[in-house]
Amino acid sequence: MKKPIKKTWMIASALTIGMAVLTPLQVGATSAEKTIEAAVQKEQQIKGAIKDFFPHYGMNLKGQDGKNYFISFSNFSTEQLEKMSLVEGQEISVEGNVVEDYNDFNTFEAYKKDLPKEVTKEDLAKLEKMFNEMKQLEKETNKGDYSIEEIDKKLEQIEKFYDEMYKIQKPYILANWQPKSFDEFIEKEYGFNESNIVIKENDKKQLKAIYEEWVKLEKSGDEEKANKKYEEFDKILAPYLDELYPPQTFEETLDGLESVIPAETLSKLKTIFEDARKADKDENEELSEKLWNEFYEILGQFYNPPTFEEYMADFEFEVSEADSKQLKQLYEEILTLDKKEEQKNAEKWEEFFNILDPYFKANEEILISASKLTINGQDYFPQH
Repeated sequence: MKKPIKKTWMIASALTIGMAVLTPLQVGATSAEKTIEAAVQKEQQIKGAIKDFFPHYGMNLKGQDGKNYFISFSNFSTEQLEKMSLVEGQEISVEGNVVEDYNDFNTFEAYKKDLPKEVTKEDLAKLEKMFNEMKQLEKETNKGDYSIEEIDKKLEQIEKFYDEMYKIQKPYILANWQPKSFDEFIEKEYGFNESNIVIKENDKKQLKAIYEEWVKLEKSGDEEKANKKYEEFDKILAPYLDELYPPQTFEETLDGLESVIPAETLSKLKTIFEDARKADKDENEELSEKLWNEFYEILGQFYNPPTFEEYMADFEFEVSEADSKQLKQLYEEILTLDKKEEQKNAEKWEEFFNILDPYFKANEEILISASKLTINGQDYFPQH
């Protein structure tokens, strides 16, 4: 059922209220469906400014009509997106159709635009069949009333579809793959160059040999051996990565809370921190997750939750004076509730967001599948 998922999320939010501010996006995540105003026409011509954008995925647009839009990039190629040179605040023009759900952007036409041109009609038909079956399963998962266990099973089925589709694509991908040179790979993929970290000559020689072996194994399609070879590569590179991207120290992780944490608790936290780091290094995922959860659960007790005003400032809309008064009362009740009173806390959160729900709906983004983008006088059309 969806309800327990929503409540679980609220409980988690209540327990960590000092550590993160909930956003409208998180609130909207409790439902996969988007409500579109009845007045919105199917065909849209929009002008507005880019609020923000997500490379290869889409952008948020503030229309000149005052409405919020999300414009999908799903029908445009990577090359087109690079040419657009998008920046926040840029004025653009969009033509396209309204869709009801983010999942509607995920069409087979959008999927196949990145497939190698050499894919045969037979394989394309197989991919389309699996894609449609997978998408139907996704719709059922999003709209059905399922338990968490049932959702997990459906997600496993979806993952199997992805795996099977990748098996069909892989020979074509490998045939078209032009691997980078070792020097280009180490700079582009990891960020190493002569001006930041110097890799010892012996290690560099060994890394280059392993990289070339890995490329051969990948091209041969022997994924298992290729993965093992890459593990060798990562093992040699690990100390240099720690030097280039040093992990947060214990003090940095505390985020200035040392002065409010008792000495005994501070000592306990440091021990857990060091043990968690060791578990990470040993690749003991189960122990690592357990220790980090324990660490942040203790640390969370010492964060000061945001005031009601600070909390509400994260939202892009303003609420009425009457609603604000009621929301503030509920928020303060949530803060005073014992953290162990999960059920009561969840109920208060539900009341809180029931009041906010009309505001979220009024400010929902209208989802647009673009058929034309005009940026800096240049027109772009979807490539199929």
